[in-house]
Amino acid sequence: MPVLVMKFGGTSVATLDRIRRAAKRVGVEVAKGYDVIVIVSAMSGETNKLVGFVEETSPLFDAREYDAVVSSGENVTAGLMALTLQEMDVPARSWQGWQVPLVTTSQHSSARIVDIPTDNITRKFGEGMKVAVVAGFQGISPEGRITTLGRGGSDTTAVAFAAAFDAQRCDIYTDVDGVYTTDPRICDKARKLDKIAFEEMLELASLGAKVLQTRSVELAMRYKVKLRVLSSFEEQSDEAGTLVCDEEEIMELNVVSGVAHSRDEAKMTLVAVEDRPGIAAGIFTPLSEAGINVDMIVQNISDEGHTDMTFSCPVNQVARAEKALKAAMEAGSIAFSELVADTEVCKISVVGIGMRSHTGVAAKMFKVLSEEGINIKVITTSEIKISVLVERKYMELAVQALHHAFDLDKAS
Repeated sequence: MPVLVMKFGGTSVATLDRIRRAAKRVGVEVAKGYDVIVIVSAMSGETNKLVGFVEETSPLFDAREYDAVVSSGENVTAGLMALTLQEMDVPARSWQGWQVPLVTTSQHSSARIVDIPTDNITRKFGEGMKVAVVAGFQGISPEGRITTLGRGGSDTTAVAFAAAFDAQRCDIYTDVDGVYTTDPRICDKARKLDKIAFEEMLELASLGAKVLQTRSVELAMRYKVKLRVLSSFEEQSDEAGTLVCDEEEIMELNVVSGVAHSRDEAKMTLVAVEDRPGIAAGIFTPLSEAGINVDMIVQNISDEGHTDMTFSCPVNQVARAEKALKAAMEAGSIAFSELVADTEVCKISVVGIGMRSHTGVAAKMFKVLSEEGINIKVITTSEIKISVLVERKYMELAVQALHHAFDLDKAS
């Protein structure tokens, strides 16, 4: 039988009624002739509650025990989903990560998937099981300990299973009905996309769009897994949602497909750094070792042997970044006259594969922001993306203006 992977996020399984609704969707696909692998998240709010228990019990917790606790939410959902399907006379059973087994690295709380052997589940399908309900977000390390894949890891679990089982498609059920040209909460003219290319979705996910986890899109692109993003709360058709696929499957590529934003950014500048070989490594190595997620980087023109180095990072990592850089200066590996942190900025990005073959996108973006009186602090570009840092108070205005300027409110 062909295999279909269906993933249900926390809001989709938040109550027993919602689990029943999700189970009915699974039953429809079974009736179509699929063997179905269902990946479930913990019920909405459950993981946060479990994390709170761990932190209250042990502020400097053992990451192995953290994983043992926070992974339990998915186990509950998997069992309840399997029971619900059984009540519908659909042959189903639940699987925890170690039972598959989903083998991961030993990096607790942020493990990466190494292997998903298909033998156990395939054998059960052969014996008459129609639905394997798998607890998302979790696996087992080479040492035999439970691991978790990081927040949002159930998306990654789903795509990995779709790749391992050569599934026809991976459907991600969530509380939105697809991928939009921008955040509908900010721009009421945001439009749902019927299709979006893997690369565009990867950029949007990494730039602040919350629909899919970045690692899941990376996996889907690498293994050519067709992803469909759907709402759990609306009636479905075969054309519902947004299909994330190869760009070759999209008839006409838009110059710009979406506008993304990331609210909680910070801009940090090292003033009067020595301009010499190795200084960049001296700055960014300690930041990397401190776990700082550096994004945009700009170096000024040298003046009398000194330069300024600016980078962006999440605003909640500013204190750690300051500590790491001051420690590096005390150790003598770098020197600077001042460290300036601006925590009132946001990142605005336009994304589109069509940029590869069209000129003038950057000029148009900068002109639009200028006409709205929005000053650009930092710019970075790639083949299919242009990002800027601006004052956070202008975030909604910038998103709305760019969305309109690139005609994203009009159906293509």
